[in-house]
This record gives sequence, structure tokens and C-alpha cells, in this order.
Amino acid sequence: MKTCIRTTVTTLLLATASLALAEEKSAAPDPKMAEMMKKMEAAGTPGAAHQTLDPLAGEWKAEVKSWMAPGAPPTVTQATAKNTWVMGGRFLQGEFHGEFAGKPFHGMSLMGYDNTKKKYDSVWIDDMSSAVVTAEGAAGDGGKVITLEGKYDCPMTGEKDKAMKQVYRIVSRDEHVYEMHDPSLGKDSKTMEITYTRK
Repeated sequence: MKTCIRTTVTTLLLATASLALAEEKSAAPDPKMAEMMKKMEAAGTPGAAHQTLDPLAGEWKAEVKSWMAPGAPPTVTQATAKNTWVMGGRFLQGEFHGEFAGKPFHGMSLMGYDNTKKKYDSVWIDDMSSAVVTAEGAAGDGGKVITLEGKYDCPMTGEKDKAMKQVYRIVSRDEHVYEMHDPSLGKDSKTMEITYTRK
């Protein structure tokens, strides 16, 4: 009987020791996982490229010029906009209120810098379309010009994967200019120009 008890106690002690050893081993940091987490954290940390967008933050009065055809006089309307940093300074969220074709127009945007791709990204939606328009690109001229390119399906012409280009020109912290271009038009490719003046 005593032998049986000793054997049971010994077995329990060995099992407990083995379990403790297994738990200690699993708790030890995995160097590969730690390195992966370090890269993930770096990729998600806002940096200098994000600060390039900071002059766009704030509340704005906007003058919108739209060209329906190359060489034609532009249609000029007034608008307002507000750009706010969200997600801990990772993205600039925009609200735009203006007019299009004589009707009220509301648009929303997100813009940021992807540390992994090393590119700026933008997303645009509005209340006159069911499309999500995306574009990506890079900054030039010391961060004063950001050029983004993308494609979209044109609802008016039915053209698929139509190329478009967006240019942000940062004049100062109190003024910037946004341009929309249709590369298929050649030299006179500008279809829209919005001049933003800080309120």
C-alpha cells in the first residue's frame, strides 16, 4: 500500500514538474515573433511622411474651378472643407461641402502614408456616386507637391479603368491647391482646381 502511495505521489510530482517546465518554456519569448512585432510596430508608427500632410489639416474656404472641356471657361463655385487627424495621426479625414451641377455636394476622404509601401494613399466617396475612388503616389519638391494616380469606371461614358491624376500643391500652412487631371486629354488635362484658404 505504501509503495502504491509513494508511486502515485512520485508520478504526481513528476507530472507537476513537467507541466511547470512546459509552461516556463512556452512563456519564453520567441525571438522571431519579437522581431516580427517590432516590424509591425514600426510600420504602424506615424513619421515624417505623415507630417508632410499636416499643412492640409484644419478648416478651409474653397474656390472650385471645373472645366467640362479643354479650352472652355471654368465653372466657379464656393465650398468649405475640414480635415482632421484620426487614428493617432495616421490618417487625415476630410469633409467637403460644395456644389456640383447646381446641387449640394458632400464628399469624404481619407489620406495617409503607408510605411510599408512607401506611398501616399487616398480614398474618396461622395453623395453623387456609389463608387469608392482610390489613388496612390509620392511627394516631391521637398514635400510641397503630392501626386497621386488611380483608375475608376466613368459612369457618364461607361469607360472602364479610366486613368486619373490628383495633385496637391502646398503653398503654405494657410493655402493649398488641389488639381484633378484626365491624362487622356493630353496637354490640357486639368479638369478641376480647388484653392483652399484657411478660415
